[in-house]
Amino acid sequence: MWILVIIAGIFEVGWATGLKYASTPFEWTLTVIGIIISFTLLVRAATVLPTSTVYAIFVALGTVGTVFVDIVLFDAPFNIWMLFFIVLLLAGVLGLKLVTGDKKVERMDEA
Repeated sequence: MWILVIIAGIFEVGWATGLKYASTPFEWTLTVIGIIISFTLLVRAATVLPTSTVYAIFVALGTVGTVFVDIVLFDAPFNIWMLFFIVLLLAGVLGLKLVTGDKKVERMDEA
């Protein structure tokens, strides 16, 4: 199920970039499709995995990916502090993943 979170994060990078740079109806359509796919995969993963961890990883992937895309494709400025805080963000998400584990969430209808 973690692969769904990773794919959802990749689509998040796409739609977050689209929110800033889309300018044609086609680009906006791709952005909306990206939002739908991203959140569909996120919800699907969160039904099995710990929701808080899934969401934290999703947001971290989207944040780091969007910063990377802005720097590489759109010449956004980059400095050492950005790198520091990205590493800090990733360390926090990794720590959260390590302490929450992969326990299956008990659903209300199964209780």
